[in-house]
Amino acid sequence: MKQIALDIGLAPEPSLEGFAAGPNALAAQHLRLWAEGRTRSPVPIYLWGASGAGKTHLLRAARQMLAAGGGTIGWLDAATPPHAAFSEAWDAVLMDDVHLYGAEQQHTAFTWFVHAVAPADGRPRAVLAAGALPPADLALREDLRTRLGWGHVFELHPLPEPDVRAVLRRAADARGVFLSDEVMDFVLKRFSRDLGSLMQWLEHLDRYALQAQRPITIPLIKSMLQNE
Repeated sequence: MKQIALDIGLAPEPSLEGFAAGPNALAAQHLRLWAEGRTRSPVPIYLWGASGAGKTHLLRAARQMLAAGGGTIGWLDAATPPHAAFSEAWDAVLMDDVHLYGAEQQHTAFTWFVHAVAPADGRPRAVLAAGALPPADLALREDLRTRLGWGHVFELHPLPEPDVRAVLRRAADARGVFLSDEVMDFVLKRFSRDLGSLMQWLEHLDRYALQAQRPITIPLIKSMLQNE
C-alpha cells in the first residue's frame, strides 16, 4: 500500500539569505541593499541569464522581503491574466520572465512601468524585472524594451558544480532528505544542472519517496523514472 504524501518537509520560500551567490555576488548584494532600504530608487533593476541562474529565486525572495516589511507588491509573469490593473497601493512592481510576454502582457507591463516610475500621485515605485536575454535582445515592443534597459542591468551566471552540489544538499537537508554522494553523482550526470530543474526534481523525488516509504537511493530514482 502506498502512503499518501502530505505537505510536510517542504522547502522554505526563496530568500536572499538562501541564495547561493557564487559569481552573482554583486547582483545579490545590490538587490539586498535595494530590498532593505527604507526608500527605493525608481531606477529599475533588470536581471538576465540562462534558465536556472536564479532570476525567479531572487524576484520571489525580494517579494517576500518587501512583504515582510509591510510592503505591497504588484507581480507580473507569463501566467498573469491580461489587462491586470496597476494599483496605487503598491510599493514596488516585479516582472518575471519578461521574454515570454505576449502582446497583451507587454501592454500591461508598459502600463505598470509608466505608473510606477512616473505616477500621478508623485510617489515613484521601484521596478524589478527579469528575463532570459539582455534588454537589447528582447523581442518586446520598443518602448518596454528600452525602459527595462535604462536602469541597473545584471547578468546572472550559472553556478559551478561544487556550488550546485552545496545548494542541492542544503535544499535536501531543509526537507529532511538525505542525498548520498552516490545519488548526487547519479543525478548530476543524468539530469539538467540548472537549479530550477533540480529543485523541482528534488520536490518530486521527495514526494515519491514518501509514497513508497523508502529512502532515496539510485534504485528508487530508477523506479520513479520507469513508473512515471
